[in-house]
Amino acid sequence: MHYFSENESQTNENNYHYMLRIAIQSKGRLSEDALKLLAEADIKLEAGKRTLLVQASNFPLEVLYLRDDDIPQSVAKGFADIGIVGENEVCERNEDVEIVSRLGFSKCRLSLAIPKNANYTGLKWFDGRKIATSYPNILTGFLKKHGIHAKIHVITGSVEISPGIGLADGIFDIVSSGGTLVSNNLREVEVILKSEALLIGNRNMEEAKRRILEDMLFRFEAVRSAQDKKYVMMNAPKEKLHKIIEVLPGIKSPTVIPLADEQWCSIHTVLDEKRFWEIIGKLKDLGAQGILVMPIEKIIQ
Repeated sequence: MHYFSENESQTNENNYHYMLRIAIQSKGRLSEDALKLLAEADIKLEAGKRTLLVQASNFPLEVLYLRDDDIPQSVAKGFADIGIVGENEVCERNEDVEIVSRLGFSKCRLSLAIPKNANYTGLKWFDGRKIATSYPNILTGFLKKHGIHAKIHVITGSVEISPGIGLADGIFDIVSSGGTLVSNNLREVEVILKSEALLIGNRNMEEAKRRILEDMLFRFEAVRSAQDKKYVMMNAPKEKLHKIIEVLPGIKSPTVIPLADEQWCSIHTVLDEKRFWEIIGKLKDLGAQGILVMPIEKIIQ
C-alpha cells in the first residue's frame, strides 16, 4: 500500500501523445464537485480560468465547459471523450453513452410534488391533472408504466413556482434537501429516480485515450478510497497487542514497530471515520497512549 503526499504525481504527461477531453457542467454544485475531484487527483487546471476549453498543466486532459443537458449528446457524438453529468440528465437525454463510473457525489432525486395542503391519495391523484417539469421523457415513461393519464407542461427554469401561479397541479423536479419545495408550499409525494454524478464515455473512444482514462480512474479510486479514513499511530503495551489488533478493523493487519522500551510497541493502522471515536475509546481502555491521528489524501490499493 502506498500513501501519496500532496506533491506526488503518478503520470508524466510527456508519456502521452493524445489528449483526453472531458465535458463538465459550466456552473453549479455538480461542476464544483467535479473540479474538486480533478484537483484531488492532482490534475491541475488554471484557477479562475473559465473559457470554453481549458487544458490541464500536468496531465493530458482538457476540460470542455458545457450546459449539463448538452453533455450526454456531446459525449455520444464524440465532441468530448468523457463527461461528468448527473444521472438525471443521462436518463432524460437517452443518448448512447457508456457509464464508466458512478462517482458518488452530487446526489439528488427526481420526485413528484404537490401543494402542501392537497389530499394525496396515491398516483391516481395525477390522473387528468397537469404536471410541470424539465424532464418530460423520464416523466412520460413513468406515467405510461403506471397507467396515469396526465398532461405534461414542459418548463425550463423554476418549475417549483408552477402550482403557485396556476400553471400546473403538481411538479416533477430535482429534489436535494427539500428546502425549495417547502419554501413554495409543496411536498414530495413520490420519488421516481435517485441520481448521482456519473462519468460517461464515448463508446468509440480510441484505445490511446482509454489508457489515459484508465490512469485518471486509477487516481479517482485512490481519492475515493481515502475518503472518511484516518491514519492512526499509537504506542501500546506488548502484552495488550493481540487484544488491540482484535478491535482494529483496518485495511489489513496493522503495522507493529518495536520501541526502545521492549515492553512497548508502536501500532500504525487506518480507521474509518464513522467508527473512529468508538474504536479510539476501546484502544484507550486497552492501554494505548500517544494516539496520533492524521488525514489521508489518497490510498493506493
